[in-house]
Amino acid sequence: MSGEEKNITIFVLSDGTGETAEQLINAALVQYERSGLRIFRYKNIRTEQQVGQVFEEAFDSNAIVVYTVVSESLRTYIKKISDETKIPGVDLLGPLMDRLSTYLRKDPHSKPGLFHQVNEYYFKRIEAIEFTVKHDDGRYSSNLEKADIVLVGLSRTSKTPLSVYLSYKGWKVANVPIVKGIAMPKALFEVDQHKIIGLMIDPHTLVQIRRERLVRMGEDPTGDYASLDHVVEEIEYCKEIFRKNRHWPVFDVTNKALEETATEVEKYIRLQP
Repeated sequence: MSGEEKNITIFVLSDGTGETAEQLINAALVQYERSGLRIFRYKNIRTEQQVGQVFEEAFDSNAIVVYTVVSESLRTYIKKISDETKIPGVDLLGPLMDRLSTYLRKDPHSKPGLFHQVNEYYFKRIEAIEFTVKHDDGRYSSNLEKADIVLVGLSRTSKTPLSVYLSYKGWKVANVPIVKGIAMPKALFEVDQHKIIGLMIDPHTLVQIRRERLVRMGEDPTGDYASLDHVVEEIEYCKEIFRKNRHWPVFDVTNKALEETATEVEKYIRLQP
């Protein structure tokens, strides 16, 4: 570029947050060595009156207008006012949506803010997964009040895989093991008891699961951990805890698919006050 470098002012006009447009602008401007760039973002623009006000300011600032708007009628109006005022306008979203509509043979929803909602759900899931992994197997039990769901059960009753599966659906899940002879954490009885769910399993099935796990780990499968007598004792101990806390619903996971148990848990949690 020769001569005095021209300052540039860009108005980002969006019916959402305008973040997408600003990111694209910055990505493009990396290719130009320049200074004096100013970007002003105008969010939640939904009416022709709002568009007119933005273009008035753009005219006074000698700016160009870059816009991401899903409404076809509003995009048409923006192009019209851009042509009339001779203010450069760049439609980042319209041409792509037009091509996609032709390719997919369907019209878009044209509902502002959907991308932001999708992002919010994505980050909610990530937060839920991180929480669930951190609060596996009784860890950070003092933090149980922040969980959406607290699973309680014996070792190898699907607490961890069920927790992780539910976290992928956006639930913050903690799980607390029941171990005979070891007191349950005090915090478990101080949180909202409607979020606590007990897991139960048939003793013979649990023996099989534990033995297979020990074999995979290269350990002796004939010890107490996987013996039927010991497992029966553990289950009776577990049932006694559940009897003392009758407000906890108990789900039997014997021979059930993870998805089936997860659906039952979600249904129960959603019904709680």
